[in-house]
Amino acid sequence: MNAPLKKRTSGSISRRSAESGNFTQSRRGRIVFSTLRLCARNIFALILYFSPLTASAQQQKVVSCLEVFDIKTRRHTVLRQFPYIIEAPNWTRDGKWIVYNSQGKLFRIRANGKGEPQVINTGELTNCNNDHVLSSGNRLLAVSNHDQSDFQSRVYVLPLEGGVPRRVTPNGPSYLHGWSPDGTTLAYCAYRNNQWDIYTIPSEGGEETRLTTAAGLDDGPEYSPDGRHIWFNSSRTGEMQLWRMNADGSQQTQMTFDSRRNAWFPHVSPNGQWVVWLAYRRDDIAPDQHLPNYLVELLMMPAEGGEHTVLTTLFGGQGTLNVNSWAPDSRRFCYVSYRLQP
Repeated sequence: MNAPLKKRTSGSISRRSAESGNFTQSRRGRIVFSTLRLCARNIFALILYFSPLTASAQQQKVVSCLEVFDIKTRRHTVLRQFPYIIEAPNWTRDGKWIVYNSQGKLFRIRANGKGEPQVINTGELTNCNNDHVLSSGNRLLAVSNHDQSDFQSRVYVLPLEGGVPRRVTPNGPSYLHGWSPDGTTLAYCAYRNNQWDIYTIPSEGGEETRLTTAAGLDDGPEYSPDGRHIWFNSSRTGEMQLWRMNADGSQQTQMTFDSRRNAWFPHVSPNGQWVVWLAYRRDDIAPDQHLPNYLVELLMMPAEGGEHTVLTTLFGGQGTLNVNSWAPDSRRFCYVSYRLQP
């Protein structure tokens, strides 16, 4: 049995459910914040805020805004706008580049947003999705690509500067999210036996190890900087919340208890102090869905747990914060917001 598509690929505006793949429209609620911060404030954005997205609106042209948020000043900066979909920025370990995917390819742009985007040569991989991570040594890039043979996503490793990819996961679908700090292990979400769970595999290839077995969707596994823990999001309680476990899968512990939001994709800062993630309002979307074109929030809390802070509200979702995008200084991270053109 083929699994449903888990990610948006090749710049399309597809919507998926982790179980059914069904289309969903948002049910917009009352104003929660006094202002809605989009990459461009205009009347059309306000119409989107108050109204459900119709099928025609979902197919409109998308403008992507690559932004940086400073957790100390609580200010955001728009680095660049693109008249097409870009997704899932990674900040390179040397602080010089931001890597993102668009239209099935990987690109990099200078971290100040200046200059033209540069294509990263991924060889035969032409359907890269929004799950890609960088090695701690800043030399290698691991990507998830929908293979031409069966369009199942598998994980590959190649030089960060571009080059010949090497397949790591023989089975699909597999969606990469984490790379251990010592470089030896990759962590990913995989669909096996009608169930989405978290697996690890040696980065050089080999046998995969299943870490989660709970009912529901487990996704977004990412290592802590010290390599001791893997953070992930899980719907096992009926709500999508953040969890943390030891790197071997033991001591799986719930870290957020927010009944108002569905939490996705925890990302730990390089200094190990903070976690940022994306959240949908509970009434807008099913717990196991992370779709584009929704009003979402970016939140932060201490890595040891505790009270969370809403950093910003934006129009986005799928593609906004799928992978770790912290800057090396642990003060800034980048993300993508979106605007639909009328």
